[in-house]
Amino acid sequence: MELARQSVPTAGGRSQPRAGRARLWWTVHQWVGLKLSLFLTFILFTGTLAVVSAEIDWLLQPSLRVSPVAADTQINWTAIVRNAARYPGVARVQGMEAPTASAFAVKVTVSDSADKLFYLHAHPVSGEIQGQAPWAGAQRILRNLHRHLNLPTRIGVPIVGFLGFLLFVSLVTSLVVYKKWWRGFTKPLRSRDARTWWGDFHRLLGVWSLWFIALIAITGIWYFAESLGLDAPPLPRVKTERVAQPEEVPDLGRAFAAARAAYPGLKVQHVLLAGEDSPYLQLHGDYKAMLVRPRSNAIWVDPATTEVLLVTDGRDLNVHQRISEMADPLHFGSFGGYWTKVPWFLFGLALTGLSLSGAAIYSLRIARERGGKPALVQAFFGMWRDNPRWRWISASLIAIGFALMPVLILQLD
Repeated sequence: MELARQSVPTAGGRSQPRAGRARLWWTVHQWVGLKLSLFLTFILFTGTLAVVSAEIDWLLQPSLRVSPVAADTQINWTAIVRNAARYPGVARVQGMEAPTASAFAVKVTVSDSADKLFYLHAHPVSGEIQGQAPWAGAQRILRNLHRHLNLPTRIGVPIVGFLGFLLFVSLVTSLVVYKKWWRGFTKPLRSRDARTWWGDFHRLLGVWSLWFIALIAITGIWYFAESLGLDAPPLPRVKTERVAQPEEVPDLGRAFAAARAAYPGLKVQHVLLAGEDSPYLQLHGDYKAMLVRPRSNAIWVDPATTEVLLVTDGRDLNVHQRISEMADPLHFGSFGGYWTKVPWFLFGLALTGLSLSGAAIYSLRIARERGGKPALVQAFFGMWRDNPRWRWISASLIAIGFALMPVLILQLD
């Protein structure tokens, strides 16, 4: 048995078992990167656009723009609620979102008499309503496509989250097949032929994106686990029975004042108004906890009595809850403003390029093996032509996402 296991040198000096292992690692790397490359590229690209989806809405919706407002300016929440409630066609004001940046208006979520949602855009200081926008804007469309393909979340999230495993396997195998990968950070791109250039380009993007691939893979796997029932315990909340929807939006000035007094350090990001599910005013925002969603820092106030019912601090979460709350900020790079959103967008493009260049390398290799001359025009044919079975799975999943778009836009049940 020992003799049978010994390495037999090949003509090139490499032992057969070692060469066999290298081929196995390469085969695995190629398989996970190629079979669902079309679908993976789609998810990576929509996720990259989702990072800047608020900015896309800003470009497409003039009423979302304001002259830059100082960061320390206090938002006039009460005036915004009052003006939104009087806006034609509004039956209920549901909530508000603080401006994404200084040149953004406040987004107010409202519904009409048919319970259809849409947005109003309000100036953060004057409270003036500048216009309205559909509920399914670029931000909603891109997030839904990227997260669950517009499918029910219990179906769509596991499908998309499974790609996290493929990314992780691709990451591990790349460190094995790319010998001395740490030398590749400054390696120039060779232009001998198309396959050589795409190979060098693929490796260059890969070494610079190692940390980002690991981050996206791990958070993707986390979303997959959560979708199968391993989600964290719910955050603290005030338990209430279902109540009748208020006919009028009450004067919330005293309630906001009570909230600010009880939680003076809270930088409010989201405001949820009293409604059918809860008769209380909720303010969510940023406090001292790092890498948590705004809902982790919250204050609940009874708008009728201005009594403060609950104050939560993201630092008090248990380990499971803390991991769950940091997944979104890390996945989309939203925790540091544009200091993190811009790098996340650029590395998202790099990751999309990795998926495309991997398919290009395979396509060019197949073309050479078939006796053809590898050319740039053939680079991406392998993503479709050389995947006779898997291409239909990828195409079907992408088609489902677009086919279900009317359900999102028209808010069909």
